[in-house]
Amino acid sequence: MTVSPMAPVATPTGRGAEARARILARTETRLDALLAAERAQWAGVDARAIAPVESVGQLVRAGGKRLRPAFCAAGFLAAGGEEADTRVVEAAAAVELLHAFALIHDDVIDDSPLRRGEPTTHVRAIEQHRALGWHGEARRYGEGVAVLAGDLALSYAMRLAQELPAPARGVWGELVTEMIVGQHLDVAVAAEGVADTRLSEYIANAKSGRYSIRRPLELGAAITGNTTLAATFEAYGTALGEAFQLRDDLIDAFGDADVAGKPVGADAENNKMTLLMSLAVGRSERVRDLVSAGGRDETALRAEIAAIDVRAEVERRIDTLVDQAREALADAPLPQEWREELAGMAVAVAYRDK
Repeated sequence: MTVSPMAPVATPTGRGAEARARILARTETRLDALLAAERAQWAGVDARAIAPVESVGQLVRAGGKRLRPAFCAAGFLAAGGEEADTRVVEAAAAVELLHAFALIHDDVIDDSPLRRGEPTTHVRAIEQHRALGWHGEARRYGEGVAVLAGDLALSYAMRLAQELPAPARGVWGELVTEMIVGQHLDVAVAAEGVADTRLSEYIANAKSGRYSIRRPLELGAAITGNTTLAATFEAYGTALGEAFQLRDDLIDAFGDADVAGKPVGADAENNKMTLLMSLAVGRSERVRDLVSAGGRDETALRAEIAAIDVRAEVERRIDTLVDQAREALADAPLPQEWREELAGMAVAVAYRDK
């Protein structure tokens, strides 16, 4: 079971960055080994038992940005960690498997047909059920299979994280909890149609920004026991996490599905009150009417958002946030190469197209 990730977040340019790339390569090997061992173990029980393992493996093999492992490795190395330390590999693999858990469940919540250019876990299971004429309701079966596959990914992530030092386990616990609570708030606010920019910002940071940038950085640093970078990583990670989510909002509203590897327009279709949507509601009465109508006219909503040019406002906000993230590095107790590397990672994350 070979993992084939997409290109790293930023091209390595110095010794520290090259060390980060080597840690990420070892992380891929660790993911390969874990999934292969699990497949072999459960194949000995029953052929059906390997299905959830295969579902996790298929998502991991499909690639992705490996954003969270990259920031975990960066936080570890920037804090003075030794490249040969195996604990950072366990942590980096854990955050990638946590991401797999989140994506599999998120696809069920949003009823997404594609992820990373391939059918989502629940869609594949639904199609299998229908093709083979099994008993029961195909959708219920497919969504149940996906929920269990996501749970399995979480169990693998927790297994990898359990041997980390106590400070790192503390960060890990916060990361997992706030991501799940943020996801719940996202679902609840969508159902209620709440347009609250402050709440949308909190949700975006909790379910996406923090667990993508800030917490992985803090997790890596916590492994080393170095606490001097806590304020830096909080400021940098908070600003860049918001920029990351705003870019996600723009990709969903205006992006290319072929490039993104997943459908665009899903936020509007699923009544998600994203940061972009909250800003648009504040700018346009027509958007407010479309949102408050309940069942949204996705085409009209996207057209109105484009017409009021909230996109330009969001791009300016992203520029400001990237500047804030880079400013947080200026006087930080960091080696110069890590100031430069983290600054480069900020640009790569904030101005991506998928």
